Amino acid sequence: MKFYIGVTDGDWFKYLSSIQPDEVNFWKPSGKPFKALNPGELFLFKLKYPDNCIVGGGYFIKNVKLPLSLAWKAFEDKNGAESFEKFSELIYNLRKTSYLQEPDPIISCNILSSLFFFDENEWIPAPPDWSPNIVQGKTYDTSTVIGRKIYNEVQDRLKTYSIEEIPLSYEEDYSARYGNPSLIFPRLGQGAFRVLVTEAYKRRCAITREKTLPVLEAAHIKPYSQSGPHSLNNGILLRSDFHILYDRGYLTITTDNRIVVSKRIKEDYGNGREYYKYHGKELLVLPEKHIERPAKEYIEWHNQNVFLG
Repeated sequence: MKFYIGVTDGDWFKYLSSIQPDEVNFWKPSGKPFKALNPGELFLFKLKYPDNCIVGGGYFIKNVKLPLSLAWKAFEDKNGAESFEKFSELIYNLRKTSYLQEPDPIISCNILSSLFFFDENEWIPAPPDWSPNIVQGKTYDTSTVIGRKIYNEVQDRLKTYSIEEIPLSYEEDYSARYGNPSLIFPRLGQGAFRVLVTEAYKRRCAITREKTLPVLEAAHIKPYSQSGPHSLNNGILLRSDFHILYDRGYLTITTDNRIVVSKRIKEDYGNGREYYKYHGKELLVLPEKHIERPAKEYIEWHNQNVFLG
């Protein structure tokens, strides 16, 4: 089984270990893709020299290229910085550029979940084959002596950690695709939910096909506050005004993916022409994978409990 050791700095690790998040964005300032792992595989954090130790990690969900602003909107301080200003400063310093040159640069985002942060007395020295000129990271395999030794040391420390896994339907999907029963299938957090819904809808509003990314929002069909999960089949990508109407019950969708607009928009606000033209039409964008499309149980819940019919 593969796992990856990524290099990071002490400030990033120290800040995140202090807030103990359920997910993080292990970002890189360039937009280069990351292809070393499949979903559910282990991603470890190694501090730079002189510490040069493995200090924690998580489970890989997905790599995506995102504008700086969306990476912050999705993960906020789970990017490893306490404010957008500090996060932006880090990115621009590493890219040796500025806001005037790049108003919203594209960065590489590795979404990790089910995090663990070791106490200093649990830190694991870097592998003996680790070269000081490795600045990004390195892939290992448990079929090798070094890989197995590192993996076993990590597992020994994880005996006291509780790793939440994603619902069975998604586990079955990933198992079918990757065929490795020893993988962990981590539960999605809010940031991962936002990003994965955005990607599943190919960065297009499900109703309008709008593709201006700053105005697109991942909506929960059944709200998280009402025990709705952060799962793709409980999400839909909407333009921000449609998202507001959806959350307030002035808009819903049916189980055959048609749009229903409530008459209450006109009654309550005296207009609504922009929205009524979508009434009865089919959604224009849906995820390619059926397992990621809106689930019947969540659609029906919204129709019965939120929609102002």
